[in-house]
Amino acid sequence: MTERIVVVGAALLGGGRLLAARRSAPPELAGRWELPGGKVEEGETPERALVRELREELGVEAEPLERIPGEWPLKPGYVLRVWTARLLSGEPRPLEDHDELRWLTPDEIWDVDWLDQDVPAVKGALQRLDARA
Repeated sequence: MTERIVVVGAALLGGGRLLAARRSAPPELAGRWELPGGKVEEGETPERALVRELREELGVEAEPLERIPGEWPLKPGYVLRVWTARLLSGEPRPLEDHDELRWLTPDEIWDVDWLDQDVPAVKGALQRLDARA
């Protein structure tokens, strides 16, 4: 059995909203929306990877809170796992792989074209947003 590569995603919550990031690359994903994040590097925990990826992609410091149950297949050999997270410092900016960010209220969540594999995690994040309201 081959080891799967874990990709972490952040359901970054703040002010009753969820942060969405629009992909600028690769071309087949460009223009669609996702939860920011990236691959877990060798020797790194998923939570540390999430903190690193948010620093690299958005220029912020964030704290992982809880894992949203489930995992979702990406390309062969890759699986997506998502954590809720809260912003500790900084203002998110699209630094890598994204050209736009949006803070979405629960009523706006489905106004963007989410990547298919992110939809179940977004639904999980929405439940957490609603529970906080």
